[in-house]
Amino acid sequence: MSLSRQQQKFLYQFVIYVCAFLLFWEWLRPLEQITDTEDITIFIIYAGFCFFISFLQVSWWLSIPLKFLGLAFILDGLYLAERLFSKAWFTAATEQIQFNISQIFQQQWWEMTPFFRSLLFLILLWLMSYLLYYWFVVAKRMLFFVILTFIYVTVLDTFTVYDGKMAIVRTFIISLIGLGISSFSKEMDREEVHFKGLRKAHLWVLPLVLVIAFSSVVGYASPKLTPQWPDPVPFLTGGTGSGGFGNGGGIQKVGYGENDERLGGSFIQDESPVFQAATDSRRYWRIESKDQYTGKGWVNSLEPSITRLSNGDITYRTFTDEVETENQETIVVFNDRANLRKLVYPYGADELVRYTNGFEFEQNGSTGEIKTYRNQLSDNPSQIGNYRMTYDSPSFEYDQLREAGDDDPQEILDTYLQLPEDMPNRIRNLTEQIIEEEENRYDAVKEVEGYFSSNGFEYNTEDVAVPRENQDYVDQFIFETQQGYCDNFSTSMVVMLRSVDIPARWVKGFTGGERLDAEVELGEETHNFYEITNANAHSWVEVFFPGIGWVPFEPTMGFTNPTDFYMNTDDLESDEDQETNTPEDPMGQIQDFEQETEEDAAAAAGGSDQDGGNNWYLLVVAAVLTGIAILLYLTRFRWMSYYLMKKYKHKTDAKTYQQAYQFLLKALDKKGLKRAPDQTLREYAHEVDGYYQSRDMRTLTHHYERIIYRNDHQSDQWRKVTELWENLIKRTLS
Repeated sequence: MSLSRQQQKFLYQFVIYVCAFLLFWEWLRPLEQITDTEDITIFIIYAGFCFFISFLQVSWWLSIPLKFLGLAFILDGLYLAERLFSKAWFTAATEQIQFNISQIFQQQWWEMTPFFRSLLFLILLWLMSYLLYYWFVVAKRMLFFVILTFIYVTVLDTFTVYDGKMAIVRTFIISLIGLGISSFSKEMDREEVHFKGLRKAHLWVLPLVLVIAFSSVVGYASPKLTPQWPDPVPFLTGGTGSGGFGNGGGIQKVGYGENDERLGGSFIQDESPVFQAATDSRRYWRIESKDQYTGKGWVNSLEPSITRLSNGDITYRTFTDEVETENQETIVVFNDRANLRKLVYPYGADELVRYTNGFEFEQNGSTGEIKTYRNQLSDNPSQIGNYRMTYDSPSFEYDQLREAGDDDPQEILDTYLQLPEDMPNRIRNLTEQIIEEEENRYDAVKEVEGYFSSNGFEYNTEDVAVPRENQDYVDQFIFETQQGYCDNFSTSMVVMLRSVDIPARWVKGFTGGERLDAEVELGEETHNFYEITNANAHSWVEVFFPGIGWVPFEPTMGFTNPTDFYMNTDDLESDEDQETNTPEDPMGQIQDFEQETEEDAAAAAGGSDQDGGNNWYLLVVAAVLTGIAILLYLTRFRWMSYYLMKKYKHKTDAKTYQQAYQFLLKALDKKGLKRAPDQTLREYAHEVDGYYQSRDMRTLTHHYERIIYRNDHQSDQWRKVTELWENLIKRTLS
């Protein structure tokens, strides 16, 4: 069988053009991960159809209608319910195009509908099919597109969640085939060589195949260096003012992100404001939860349970009616340039009582996410400028949590105990050791929550590792690096709890921000305004308790859980009637306690008197010891609090409790909550609780008075009191 010169040329052009299509396919593959496109199959089919028409070099009067018909069929199947090419069909398509063009002229890019975006993308595929035919077949300049493809894949691999490892390998092989065939074809044209038959074709092609196969195998199997340069993402996103809000734009550098499939890496703090909120105190602002841990990050595996919110009523609840609540109001005002298209809300959100006209809302009952829409739920979410909301602020009672048991609903167990099959066993083994002495779920959770603060972990945003290909994100953090930010701590706590069959989930939103010098009247109360920035984007943990619901916990070092926990103190009022005397002012005893702890620290530092002399090194030693003493004094409240926490957990005598209470008074005084000379401890406790919006100080004072006057040690209550004391100390020193 002989091939004419024209047939040979057609064969080589076909192979080269197939390589062009496969390279272009590498441009389409990442779209499912880095955009909102859920399935790119239909776009790949259309691209292949356009490439085929272009390769056949069909006349323009036939190729244009054919490509247009393919485009129309796709848009009709995806978005238009009317009969194809009917009058109603053309009317609907025309209205869509007119609306989107008007949005473009108004620079409202985010208002473009999926129909119009898909139309533009299909037209781009149409044009690329002809452009690549010209580059690869006519001009025979495929090297430029090959280089662009490598750059495109490597940039996406660096700056997005897309894993470009195999894409680089595929691009390398396809490029070698295309460039080799192209060079071979040029030599044939130059030397006017043609085959006499297909039987000898392998003699020409075999060397090329062997070179490509050998190069690919060696390149894939060779050892690779680990990354030698720091992660460039934080510096580039920081400089350009992008990133942070997932697919959105705006002023954010680092903030609330949409995609959490690959956690880890460093970032730069960004203080760009997102919203302001008027509340009674700092609160966490919830947005959504995620259920499935992949070993590298988080995804949502639950089917969306979408509810359209009518009249502003919010039906999503994280806790049951058994939880004590207090009705509150808040006002949220978004920054004009913050591109967040979701509501932020405090726990117990109940109703939107005032918001901008024209907005509607949809809530996902599986995650709690509330998207905002304008104009009858158009396809594209919109940012609501400001809104007023009522919420039932929850207070969780310690005994109720401890007595909740572990009779979890089956749907909770099926969803919120999920872990990867290849998760290292040492995570479970460590968790079992941490909670081995605990007899109820709440105490076990608290032990895991507190594990990170007392075992050498550090909060760090600038030097945070990314797990290797076969490495678990949590395993790396707990057993290797022990430094990271909220994602590391919160993910680790969820995984550890799930490993011992405690249902937990990962939650995202914002912390409470910084208080501003502004107030607003809400009902009968005056509330402060807080400013929340990108730097306040945060993740934390929710744990399920039967009969109670989902309870928030905060494992991240340096952060304090703003959720209200309390102890049942029904007997406080009767005790107040029986006890009319107040204890002596304990402030004088605090100095003795400070002196005792500072002497212990000095002894631990190895300080001792030395014989006099003129040796210079004695001066250096003295200077160092003086510096250590100054540092210990300046940080005395922090290290003394850690010292007391350790001591308090293992000693349950009355003297230790008195010392702890006295130290708390000193810390509160330093914070500015000074006790008046004629003020009783109970009056002072009411003042402190009013500042923190809690009942903790009154409970601690109640037990302190019982020890002073009744010599009542109440050892069975010390675990509860310890938690109250730790919470107050953390709030006071934060």
